[in-house]
Amino acid sequence: MADIYLISDYGKLFKNNRVFNFLYPDGTVAKFFPHNTERLYVIGNIEITPDAFKLLMHNKIEVVFLNKNGFFNAKLVFDDSKNVLLRKKQYEKLGDNDFKLKWCKSIVEGKIKNQLAFAHRIKRKYKENKQLHDCVESLKNILEKLPNATHTNEIRGYEGAASRLYFGALKYAIQPQWAQFNGRSMNPPLDNVNAVLSFTYTLVNHLIESYIISEGMDTYVGYLHSVEYGRKSLVFDLLEEFRSPLCDTFTVAAFNLGILQPDDFRTIDFSSNDDEYPLDVQSENVEEPISTRKGVLLTKDGLKKVIEKFEAKLEEQYYYMPLQKQLTYRKIIAEQVKHCKRILNDEENEYRPFVVK
Repeated sequence: MADIYLISDYGKLFKNNRVFNFLYPDGTVAKFFPHNTERLYVIGNIEITPDAFKLLMHNKIEVVFLNKNGFFNAKLVFDDSKNVLLRKKQYEKLGDNDFKLKWCKSIVEGKIKNQLAFAHRIKRKYKENKQLHDCVESLKNILEKLPNATHTNEIRGYEGAASRLYFGALKYAIQPQWAQFNGRSMNPPLDNVNAVLSFTYTLVNHLIESYIISEGMDTYVGYLHSVEYGRKSLVFDLLEEFRSPLCDTFTVAAFNLGILQPDDFRTIDFSSNDDEYPLDVQSENVEEPISTRKGVLLTKDGLKKVIEKFEAKLEEQYYYMPLQKQLTYRKIIAEQVKHCKRILNDEENEYRPFVVK
């Protein structure tokens, strides 16, 4: 089953003979079948007719609505979980400090190991670069300290320190001179590399969320990311191990292989008063946050390029140690969510993150 992407303004999704039809503003029509569709992404403002909505509902096809900037707007889910006993165990573990400490160490260890693997790849290319050498050694040092952490906040501190080191090294992997990367930025992304990173993180985020919901867990209850109103903490927890091997490596390749060009990006004024390009003033760590800021986003053509190539990336295979066989990245994500469920159900003792060699 496939994920379908509709990138359009003023298009119309309707049903014809139990087949989805999408009418583009220029009059062209695209068709796709319900039984072949797992998830529908809508990027832009389109109309969904009542008959099409019923067909989505009948086939339990999840619909994710993204802004034209690729940021999350809303989601339609037609099949909620009834597994209250599993969720009860999930909530109970919020009060289990030993479980949380063990969980956080596993998640952060997996994330840093994957960051270290990519940093090693970059370092091999630039053997004389002292910053890359120092980055690799510092990441190793953090990994050595991690098992001795006694509090989740200490682990979060290690995770943050490792990410700062890692993104300091990532800039050396980007080859085109026009591709800007000045460290990780979001809400809004301040350069073209961050625009691609943010969008691919969003895509994997929603894939993980869908699998969590299908397995009957609560997306809002995680353990590395603290529980806050509106924060899907478990999704963010499980995203960490896939950032570097899936999203970051893809982003670097998209620039270095010439898939993306300067005209695939646009600079936008984000404002705290703009619904289409909102500025997240809540994240500003100042007494009087600014009301506007320039950010960089993918164009419509840029989004199409990234979606096409990233979907292909998700279908690439990698050896999955727990099952001792090759799986696509998409199936590996699904298997890791199932593994998480077994941990919460006390069927297994320790979460084992996906780690690349």
